[in-house]
Amino acid sequence: MALTLYVDTARWRAHQQSVLQQFPGIVPVCKGNGYGFGHERLAEETALFGSDMLAVGTTYEAARIKDFFSGDLLVLTPFRLGEDPVPLPDRAIRSVSSVEGVRGLVGARVVIEVMSTMKRHGVSEADLPKLHAAIEGIRLEGFAIHLPLDRLDGSDAVEEVIGWMDRLRAARLPLHTMFVSHLGATELARLQQQFPQTRFRARIGTRLWLGDEDATEYRGSVLDVVTVAKGERFGYRQQRAASDGSLVVVAGGTSHGVGLEAPKALHGMMPRAKGVARAGLATVNRNLSPFVWEGKQRWFAEPPHMQVSILFLPSEVPEPKVGDELVAQLRHTTTQYDRLVDR
Repeated sequence: MALTLYVDTARWRAHQQSVLQQFPGIVPVCKGNGYGFGHERLAEETALFGSDMLAVGTTYEAARIKDFFSGDLLVLTPFRLGEDPVPLPDRAIRSVSSVEGVRGLVGARVVIEVMSTMKRHGVSEADLPKLHAAIEGIRLEGFAIHLPLDRLDGSDAVEEVIGWMDRLRAARLPLHTMFVSHLGATELARLQQQFPQTRFRARIGTRLWLGDEDATEYRGSVLDVVTVAKGERFGYRQQRAASDGSLVVVAGGTSHGVGLEAPKALHGMMPRAKGVARAGLATVNRNLSPFVWEGKQRWFAEPPHMQVSILFLPSEVPEPKVGDELVAQLRHTTTQYDRLVDR
């Protein structure tokens, strides 16, 4: 009995191919929990479609994945002076976001990140004159820019990249390769047309692995079904049942990521109103679970346990049987499955 990730493999791979065709020279990204699939599986998929490079989040991820992928490994987290050394092969490429960082990687393969409107990390325009001497000691693989997902001010992502291309060109820095994130295929084509001497490589994770939501599905096995009467106590905290019904014990708890949710940026009155409503219900121990039965998301009977969740079904709802599977609407990047099944 498990929390299972089912993958419609043919459909999933067909989506991958559609993304590959839109983004020539794509650099697949495999970071965190491997977008829910795991590092080994995504390294295997990347090798299958023949990419020469795989981007990972950290040096620790690169060390874990190096035995499963034989191409270049681009580490996205920038190098910092004094960081813990992690043994990596020569095919590892380090990102750097400061002149000091470049100077600290003599002899290494390096991608230099520039500061975008993300304001997260990157070299500034003022840093560019200092890079000339610094890059003499490294093997420069190119520059990179990480763009924001939303542009609430109506600005143009392509124009932001063009601005940096002009700055780098004015500083007489090599522009053979530019790695970009969060650009569409049409935007990338515009850039390639305007700068034919530069190879633009899109770093893509979410769109590549999770772009077809219907290609994957999480399901939790029903482990037990227990009838309770109104007022009867149950669970760790011995709450009373609000009405007659059933307690459904289903595989999937906090160790799987069930009950975990990343903060969301809310725009507009309706999403904010829904957020306020959810917060209000939570204060009276009413929390909606990700598990679906009979066409509806069902309420947690109490907060999820480490490996299972307990749901409450009103008496008028038909009970599932032990061994049935409930669809679970879970976020891939925060979920750890027990098993993956290709079908």
